[in-house]
Amino acid sequence: MAVEDAFDMKSPDEVAAALDRTGYLPDDGIATAAFLAMRMRRPLLCEGEPGTGKTALAHALAAVLGVELIRLQCHEGIDAAQALYDWDFPRQLLHLRTLEAASGGQLDVESAESSLYTPRFLLARPLLRALQDAPCVLLVDEIDRADDEFEAFLLEVLSEYSVTIPEFGVVKASEPPIVVLTSNRTREVHDALKRRCLYHWLEHPDLAREVAILRRRLPGLDGRLAEQVAAAVQRMRRMELLKPPGVAEALDWAQALLALDRAELDTEVAATTLGAVLKYREDADRVRAAGVL
Repeated sequence: MAVEDAFDMKSPDEVAAALDRTGYLPDDGIATAAFLAMRMRRPLLCEGEPGTGKTALAHALAAVLGVELIRLQCHEGIDAAQALYDWDFPRQLLHLRTLEAASGGQLDVESAESSLYTPRFLLARPLLRALQDAPCVLLVDEIDRADDEFEAFLLEVLSEYSVTIPEFGVVKASEPPIVVLTSNRTREVHDALKRRCLYHWLEHPDLAREVAILRRRLPGLDGRLAEQVAAAVQRMRRMELLKPPGVAEALDWAQALLALDRAELDTEVAATTLGAVLKYREDADRVRAAGVL
C-alpha cells in the first residue's frame, strides 16, 4: 500500500484491517490513534507498560505503508549529534591529504575547506535520515530515557520537520514522516512535547485479544494451550511483580512450550519454563508461592 493511499484511509476500521494483515491486532483505540496520526500528520506518543505493543505498532505501520522504519533509540545522555548528524572526520582528513598531495603542497585553504562540508562526508543519524528519506516511519523509542534538553531539541525538529546544518544549510522533509514516540513512563514527558503529539495509552490486551495474538503469531499453537498461556500471564499481571510479563514474554513462553512439544500447560511444565516469561528470581518465587500456576 502506498503512503498516499494510507493517508486516504477512510476510517479507523480500515487502518485496523491493514494492521491486522501485518499480524498486529489493534483494539479500537490503537486503530483510531493510528488513523488520526496519518490523517492529521501529527506525531503519535504512545505510553504504557513495557510489552504492550508500542514499538510493534511502529513496525506494523511501516509494513502497512511499505516504507522504511527508521529507529532512534533514546538513552540517558543522548544528544543532538547522536540523533541528527555528524561529520566523517577520518575521511575529511584523508581528503585534505589527497588535495595537498595533488596540489604539490600549495593548498587553497578556502577551496579545500568548502569541499569538506558536502553530502559525501555527512553521516546522517536517524533524525536526519527521516527528513531525507521521507516517506518513512520514524520511531523515537523510549523518549522518557532522554533528558529535558534533548526533548526540547526533538520538539523543535518535529515542529517544522527541518533542521539547519551550519556548514551545509537547511534540510527539510519533502513529506513529513509518520512519527511514533514511545514511553514507558519512567518519567513524565514534558507538556510542550505532548501538545505537539497525539496521545494514546496502551493497555495490556484482554484475554480474548491476547489469545488471538498468540495464535496469529504462532500458527502451530493449539487454541487450548494459547488460552492457558494467556490466562496464566493475565493472572501474573495482577500480582505485584518487579516486571509483569508483556505480550512478548507470553509469545516466548508459548514458543518454549511448542519447542518442548507440550499440548497443555500443567503445573510441572509451567514451573520449569518460567524463565521464558519472568525475568527476575523474586517474581518467579512469588508466582510459585502464590500458586498462580
